[in-house]
Amino acid sequence: MHAPPAMARFQKVPTAPFSPFYGCAIMTMAALVFGGIIAWSAYSLFTQDKEIAKITVAAPIKLPPVQLTPEARADLETRLSTFAAAARNNQPAELTLTIADLNAIISIAPDTGYGSYADLIRIDGTIPDKDAITGQVCLPLNNIKFWEDKKRYLIGQLTFLMHIHEEGLDAKVVDVQVPGKEVPDGFVNGMEIWPWIAPYRKVEPIGTVLKAIRQTKVTPQGLFISTAAP
Repeated sequence: MHAPPAMARFQKVPTAPFSPFYGCAIMTMAALVFGGIIAWSAYSLFTQDKEIAKITVAAPIKLPPVQLTPEARADLETRLSTFAAAARNNQPAELTLTIADLNAIISIAPDTGYGSYADLIRIDGTIPDKDAITGQVCLPLNNIKFWEDKKRYLIGQLTFLMHIHEEGLDAKVVDVQVPGKEVPDGFVNGMEIWPWIAPYRKVEPIGTVLKAIRQTKVTPQGLFISTAAP
């Protein structure tokens, strides 16, 4: 018997002389692209910083104090406790809150670690047809020179869209007004990603109650919430 013929071996034959400059060119292009990304990011950062500087001030203001009598506080806490107890037991519950109630809740709400909202916002109106609530704010913002630990303050009015998602009730900013100044669209878009109520979902028993809310409706007087789906 004859042995099977050996398989031929393929050999790569270079068609052009080797040149290290191809690799160098690729690395140079990559460095230019990377450097361009860094330069554009730095430019965008400083441009945004200048735009924010135009609509902020160096010193905060004191928002109007919340007027809450002992009787009004006791009544509000009773209504909140009743709603919370039903929500925790998976029972239907609903609650109607006035603008004064909302400000009272803000004034007595615990600090979530991000500061007290009592120093940041006062609810001053509603836009029922948009399911939105408006509030006067004195909002501290970071400075680009973060190492100096200096704040600047946005003093104006925010419009919040109230909405329900899988984690319950939340509010996001959809409009920013600063008297006498034009607020860039990019700044408003950036504010939309801040979840204003979400931090309280980590504070019990508030978190459980917030997650139980399945319906919200902004009224001319304030806010209606319910554990029943619409």
